[in-house]
Amino acid sequence: MWHLDKVFNDLTIVAIPTRTNFRGVTVREAALFHGPAGWSEFSPFIEYSDNESEAWLQAALEGAYIPWPQLARDVIDINATLPKVEIDRVPEILNRFPGAKTVKIKIDDFENDNELVEAALDFNPDFKVRLDVNGGWNLETALLNLYNYYLRFGKVFEYIEQPCLDIADLKKLKKEIPMKIAVDESIRKALTSDFADAKDFADVAIIKWAPSGGIKNANKLIKEIGLPAVISSALDTGIGISHGLALAASQSNLNFDCGLATTSLLESDVVIPPLEITAGTISVYRTSPDEKLVAKYLAPADRRLWWQNRIERIWESGFGERWQSEQLN
Repeated sequence: MWHLDKVFNDLTIVAIPTRTNFRGVTVREAALFHGPAGWSEFSPFIEYSDNESEAWLQAALEGAYIPWPQLARDVIDINATLPKVEIDRVPEILNRFPGAKTVKIKIDDFENDNELVEAALDFNPDFKVRLDVNGGWNLETALLNLYNYYLRFGKVFEYIEQPCLDIADLKKLKKEIPMKIAVDESIRKALTSDFADAKDFADVAIIKWAPSGGIKNANKLIKEIGLPAVISSALDTGIGISHGLALAASQSNLNFDCGLATTSLLESDVVIPPLEITAGTISVYRTSPDEKLVAKYLAPADRRLWWQNRIERIWESGFGERWQSEQLN
């Protein structure tokens, strides 16, 4: 039986303030550690259950112990991400994604958020626009809001991400609207589901390295779902983002800009070399923590204990035995 200290080498917890309130998150915490393959990250959001966080731990261990697969490219086109912010802050946020041709905008409804879309298009009239609702609407609300968005902005929308959580609502909505539907929560909150009918309720699959359980599981999931995939992230540090970039780079076909530039929404990253955006792209390479930046954003002792306890609970739930067995086979 491996001791946890041996598995999670140099476990370090960082707490990095965000530049905006990102879905209620103002400080992003992450557990960083390394293994034979390099550095990795475990960072499910605080409110996630141990059960939901297990896939994130699987991804983190894969990142530390398993080399990346063969990569088909060494740079990845990225999208800008615009959280709900004051209108006068839109240029400030979007300037952090130089050269991006696509923008994903977090919204609640048309009445309150259409000005965000307008401000983004004022910043770049050629933007392809994605609206991310995070499953916040039922069918009736989705139809009303999307009708208003389409009436106001026309065909600028590349897709609408997770307008509803209910699959039956998504199936009906897909038949009624002239926009493509992408799904995120419908996938990552149901990883063991049968996605044979995915084409009935979605056009695009949002796939994220950590919630999918790592690169191997993510690629298996993409194949099972059978939809074009957008590789995205979950407000990771540059350690986690590097693995997301590797997932994107492992795709034989990559037809969408990827949501892998979200470190731009953090006050700072903690890695060297930094993951810089150049002409709307980020290069693919493994990253390591920068000692000075880690020291600056080191989490307090009570938060380190909280993360250690979280990892220990998941490990001792049976996950640890399964993982160790896989390493020995």
